Amino acid sequence: MAESWSFLDTFEANFRPLVVIELAKGTKEETIKWLTKRIVDKKANGGAQLLVKPLAMENGDENIYLVGASHLRLLLGAEAVGLVKECNDNSMRTFTYSSRKTFKDFADDNHNFLTMAECQYIIKHELENLRAKDEKMIPGYPQAKLYPGKSIVRRLLTSGILVQIFPLHDREELKKLRHSWYGRVKVGYQPLDEIRCYFGETIALYFGFLEYFTFALIPMAVIGIPYYVFAWEDYDKYVMFATFNLLWSTVILEVWKRICAIMTYHWGTLLMKRQFEEPRPGFHGVLGINPVTGREEPVYSSIKRQLRIYLVSLPFVCLCLYFSLYVMMIYFDLEQWALDYHEENESTFSSLMLFVPSIIYAVVIEIMNRIYRYAAEFLTSWENHRLESSYQNHLILKVLVFNFLNCFASLFYIAFVLFDMKLLRQSLATLLITSQILNQFAESLLPYWLQKRHKKRMKKRMCSLKTDTDLSLVEQVNLEKEMGTYFGTFDDYLELFLQFGYVSLFSCVYPLAAVFAVLNNITEIYSDALKMCRVYKRPFAEPTANIGVWQLAFETMSVISVVTNCILIGMSPQVNALFPDSKMDLILIVALVEHLLLAIKFIMAFVIPDKPRDIQMKLAKLEFESLEALKQQ
Repeated sequence: MAESWSFLDTFEANFRPLVVIELAKGTKEETIKWLTKRIVDKKANGGAQLLVKPLAMENGDENIYLVGASHLRLLLGAEAVGLVKECNDNSMRTFTYSSRKTFKDFADDNHNFLTMAECQYIIKHELENLRAKDEKMIPGYPQAKLYPGKSIVRRLLTSGILVQIFPLHDREELKKLRHSWYGRVKVGYQPLDEIRCYFGETIALYFGFLEYFTFALIPMAVIGIPYYVFAWEDYDKYVMFATFNLLWSTVILEVWKRICAIMTYHWGTLLMKRQFEEPRPGFHGVLGINPVTGREEPVYSSIKRQLRIYLVSLPFVCLCLYFSLYVMMIYFDLEQWALDYHEENESTFSSLMLFVPSIIYAVVIEIMNRIYRYAAEFLTSWENHRLESSYQNHLILKVLVFNFLNCFASLFYIAFVLFDMKLLRQSLATLLITSQILNQFAESLLPYWLQKRHKKRMKKRMCSLKTDTDLSLVEQVNLEKEMGTYFGTFDDYLELFLQFGYVSLFSCVYPLAAVFAVLNNITEIYSDALKMCRVYKRPFAEPTANIGVWQLAFETMSVISVVTNCILIGMSPQVNALFPDSKMDLILIVALVEHLLLAIKFIMAFVIPDKPRDIQMKLAKLEFESLEALKQQ
């Protein structure tokens, strides 16, 4: 590898822009020269050995730079980040430049061996690994301190000198992807391999999970319709439906693990070694020595962090949960008022008024969820977590706890305190449908409309440009830099998590929940595809092997659904009639059934392997070959 870097030239006859760097307006000339020099410098001199070119604008501003790389540089970068590619013998192996000829579709003149998403990921990795050597500050900005080993890009971001880094869209490839993905209404699978090649594994995996979850809901929806039509009040008939629901929720999550393993194996991310995590950009502390790497970096006391979590964050979350419950009680007062109004008037208008409190409450829930999300992000950032993974785990925990209580507390209260099944059905239906409509509008339709308006204004402005640079490229960069930033799949998974809760927690009361979930997810696939292709900047690809902590979140929800459905069945008049003399016997029977179902659930999770047999064998074979290679060395 070291020998390969020495003969690598930074010159490339056909410069292909892959990544855009936008600096703050008025950035000092010495800063720009220093940064561009570090980007193009050889690796031996501490540079990234990439190609960089300013985007010439009509007003003379040079605050936007295009970054690319030679084909050879990208191949060596693929080895550095540990990309896994398919070999000629159909096995998946970590790419090395020395063994490049053994990989499928490789040729020295084949510049499509690496996908554009992989190329942009490599450039991002190299830029983020540009580190200070002996510099004490960013040239021209004495307040932006540096120390040996500090990531230059992260310091530029936190100092406000660097506005953003984003990957460029490939117009032709995007046009093909749009046509095959959502360009026409069709019944079929999504082009997940094409999505992965264009947007990377994390986004492809989300769309794969969304598609899988939608298909998995169809049996629930098909069975739920006749239960809704023919057996609305017969709770004893719902026992089979609820039991099917409980087994279904376990099976779909276990089968997903297998499907996920198959996809990520063929994409190469199942075999990728985990990169050593660097401190997140917002992490700060006193300069010290990392005992693992031996490099200088900020050090922050874990005791201080724990004090912030338990003395500030935890009480704040508890206060928010209390406020959520207080709003819930106001909702029940409105429900009582609507019911009294209906009993006094008994008109069509009064019947419609019965749904108004639930609709208002659903809107308030969505507003509270979004406000709390900002507060949770601020608090988690203030806790000063060193690693991005730790930051994300604490943020997800905060958001999930609040969203779960905020969305489902009223349903639990109606079911287990008020014992009003009619109100439970009405509230569940209203909350589910209203939240789906609001999410579709807020996440896709509104951003798309705003982006379309901005695009029209930008095109009018660009028509007056007179510049020697390719107008289409100038127009593209200017359009894309003003587009919204896609902050990841967090909100998308959260929406599916809450939907899974609506479907599974109270299935024996409202079987049509799965039907509405299927209809919503079909439109969600198209609206999410639209926002990825038309509304947001292209995100950097992020290799991943699974859906991470969300798998655990869904599994936890399925365990809770076992308990709620068993209690609801035990509360039904038909089941109660079987135990007229002793309620204790009923409680014991319900508890026994609940424990048996949980036992079956955990046994199924244990029996169904997370990876198919052939994938297990291939992984074992690769591990054996790696051990043999180490012995020979």
